Amino acid sequence: MNTHPITRVHSPDQGEPLAFTDAGKAVAHLQTLYTQATSFLCERFSQALTSGAPEATRYRAFYPEIRLRTSTFAAVDSRLSFGHVSEPGTYATTITCPDLFENYLTQQIGLLLKNHKVSVWVGPSMTPMPVHFAVASDKSITVPQEGAGAFTLRDVFDVPDLATTNDDIVNGLGFTYEDGAQPLAPFTAQRIDYSLARLNHYTATDPHHFQNHVLFTNYQFYVDEFEAYARAKLSDPASGYTSFVATGNIEITDPKALIPAPPKMPQMPTYHLKRADGGGVTLVNIGVGPSNAKTATDHIAVLRPHAWLMVGHCAGLRNSQRLGDFVLAHAYLREDKVLDDDLPIWVPVPALAEIQIALEHAVAGVTKLEGFELKRIMRTGTVASFDNRNWELRDHQTGPVQRLSQSRAVALDMESATIAANGFRFRVPYGTLLCVSDKPLHGELKLPGMASDFYKDQVSRHLQIGIRAMEHLRDMPLERLHSRKLRSFQETAFL
Repeated sequence: MNTHPITRVHSPDQGEPLAFTDAGKAVAHLQTLYTQATSFLCERFSQALTSGAPEATRYRAFYPEIRLRTSTFAAVDSRLSFGHVSEPGTYATTITCPDLFENYLTQQIGLLLKNHKVSVWVGPSMTPMPVHFAVASDKSITVPQEGAGAFTLRDVFDVPDLATTNDDIVNGLGFTYEDGAQPLAPFTAQRIDYSLARLNHYTATDPHHFQNHVLFTNYQFYVDEFEAYARAKLSDPASGYTSFVATGNIEITDPKALIPAPPKMPQMPTYHLKRADGGGVTLVNIGVGPSNAKTATDHIAVLRPHAWLMVGHCAGLRNSQRLGDFVLAHAYLREDKVLDDDLPIWVPVPALAEIQIALEHAVAGVTKLEGFELKRIMRTGTVASFDNRNWELRDHQTGPVQRLSQSRAVALDMESATIAANGFRFRVPYGTLLCVSDKPLHGELKLPGMASDFYKDQVSRHLQIGIRAMEHLRDMPLERLHSRKLRSFQETAFL
């Protein structure tokens, strides 16, 4: 005879799904449902911490969701790569942090309503919300490690489940929701929540500071120049930039304000030159190596940036190159290995014309060189990314150097191909502009005495080029920037 008490499940009463033909009202209801769910879990969790958890009781709240049903193959504007579904059916996506994603959700829902001329439905989903993510915005609540509390956490609340937190949608592995609905967006709510938590950890800045245009670099020198550039822009009321955020969420609007050094630097220090519309620039110092590059882009991708670019240092592979020359990547040799399971190496990672043109124009604008003269300081070609920092010590006849020569590569680093490949995988427009800091195959190694003058003269100019390219992309219509080149046969309607 079973003597165990039956577990009672308590959930907030959130009503039945509602139909909407107005994107703003749909997002407002998502915000209401999300607040109800997180408030319920925060309150019950605080009570359990102070008074103990009731026996045989589980507290559960659900993520809100958006749902679309269409029964027609009605044609939409074929020039658009997003904002519509490709065939009749039921489509859904779970939603988290609708305040953070308000503009994005309003835009994407509005396109669905316009293109399909049917209502969208908003209501509670069937996906439980982990308590860790529900209480993340309440700094007064800390979730104890398993076994450290007075009760067994997972007996009372839902906890993160990595078995259902994955990249099946973006990797094209046939994801469907429990009721058979097809995905409406590239990430589920729990996958987004996981990355938002990781971003806080790795960058020491809140996700809501991130801007729509992200620069990655692999040297601290760029951070110093970025802060100087930001202060200059804050001094100019016509620049459109409103504030600068440093690691540790230190935000300044006064260009002369002091920024205290954080007690501990995060793994990937991150800085944000903000605009009111989110169209500013974020700089992430990912450090050296493809693993860091993958980690950063894995998590930033859930914020759906409009573009990300790598602006770092590289080894020049041609004797005709000079220290300080620029390399604009037109192709990538992927020997970084960290993405091989998610994006096989036989998948081409193409250059994107919109990004390439923006970068080339930015180089010309900053250097005041054009046409054939621009070739004096900039090469285009294949950039190789290796996972071995000391690749040049291998056998030059049969090892990496031979493959580099066969590939026609003009430069090598450890991050660019990873960032481009993850941009391709996550449908985030990407590009690479590197600066030659050494030529190991030709006797010019990166030594302290040689590096100092190079860093002083080139970093500022390189960073300005990256920012100018982003500002050009910011003025480009989204439907042009987010082109069909990054979309597969069966795509989500949301960017």
